Amino acid sequence: MSDSTAPAATPLKLVALDEEDLAVVSSHLQDAVVRVEDLAYLPGQKRFAAVLNRFDWENAGADGGDAYQRRRAALRFDRVLGAKLKNIKPTVRDRILSLLAVSFEANEAPSGKVTLFFSGDASILLEVECIEAELKDLGPVWRTRFKPEHPGGEPGDAGS
Repeated sequence: MSDSTAPAATPLKLVALDEEDLAVVSSHLQDAVVRVEDLAYLPGQKRFAAVLNRFDWENAGADGGDAYQRRRAALRFDRVLGAKLKNIKPTVRDRILSLLAVSFEANEAPSGKVTLFFSGDASILLEVECIEAELKDLGPVWRTRFKPEHPGGEPGDAGS
């Protein structure tokens, strides 16, 4: 799956502890794709995790051409008290979801709700004690000819 001709780049590793950090994580995850079977809520560990194929926006067309790439990445949220799915059936394990954005809505500080918004009106709502997340590239990188486009905005612009 890895393409050795893909341009080398430093693997990404981000930690999010507040809304501003989470917005940065969200921007790097925009247009990531994930199979339902690669999502996991572990209530005993108060953790939600996902392994995604993220579009490498920071290097998109950096060489002036159309050499785009995707990277395998892990997303983890800790201190998760609950998870609710909307329009996602855990039994349809091979369904591919396209991530649009990740947001946070505060309750009583520092607790709140983290929402992962996917295309097709699907979402995952995480009740969290606080924002504690990590996004980390796992290594495999491969070329793609396709750059995600968003009608009504710039490529890579989800509108907010």
